[in-house]
Amino acid sequence: MTDSATTSAAGESDGFETWLRGRVPERGLRSKGASVLEVLLTQPRRVSYSSAAEAAELAGVNVATVSRTAQALGFSGWSDLQQELRARYLSSLSAPDVAAAQRTEGELGAASLRRDLESLAMLDRRFDEQQIRTIAEAIAQARRVMIVAHGSYASIGAALSHNVRLAGYDATLTYDADLANAVSRIEPGDVLVAISFWRLYQHTVTAAEEAHSRGARVFVLSDAASPDLVAAAEEVLLIPAEGVAFFPSLAPGLAVAQAIVAQLSTVDPERTRKSIEAAEAQWSRFGLMHRQPRRG
Repeated sequence: MTDSATTSAAGESDGFETWLRGRVPERGLRSKGASVLEVLLTQPRRVSYSSAAEAAELAGVNVATVSRTAQALGFSGWSDLQQELRARYLSSLSAPDVAAAQRTEGELGAASLRRDLESLAMLDRRFDEQQIRTIAEAIAQARRVMIVAHGSYASIGAALSHNVRLAGYDATLTYDADLANAVSRIEPGDVLVAISFWRLYQHTVTAAEEAHSRGARVFVLSDAASPDLVAAAEEVLLIPAEGVAFFPSLAPGLAVAQAIVAQLSTVDPERTRKSIEAAEAQWSRFGLMHRQPRRG
């Protein structure tokens, strides 16, 4: 490892420890809870893939203590803490390191499908209808909606933007060089939806902070609650995004985007109906849809 890589890894490790220790309540943890915390800090990779029972064994405590410690750190239980641990651990790795950490026996294609199914099941267990309703209503009330997404996750942003417009509301997917220009036009009454997973793009965080400072409502779709994004956002939807090899999963994020637009279509059904009818007319006018020839 080069000196610069060593420095980077050390910085990421320090950031992880700062984040985790920052969640310890002011009164501190009892001795057994402190033992759990020590395991989380010293063996993040191992515990991020361990059951509560396995984590308890590593810490020399019982499963109930692991659950109580997770709650003391601000999580609903071990599974929520474990998901964020894994997301933060993976975000500290390079793409080749992720591939090595995710090494799976057998066919990766089948493993990828299984991982997506597992993530969707986890998402279903944690689904918060109120968060989806809040975002949908904010989009419906907004003067303008800006969606920020980069890399492969731009596909989620593109689907969300396309369907928000189809439902009858103004939305734009913004990235790369145009992002700074778009943020400069944000005003109170606007909404910014930031979509970012694995390793956060700095300009996504900057856009969220700037939009918040300008009075816009900010919502985040991510797999880890970055402190900077949490500070800027009204709601953070935590979505599992772990894949196999070095490709993060797109399926859970896309499922949440579809849930948002499905809920949006119920806010003003007549507006959405008219918008879809108008779009359908233009699809026909432009000859976009392939028509099967009649067989007779």
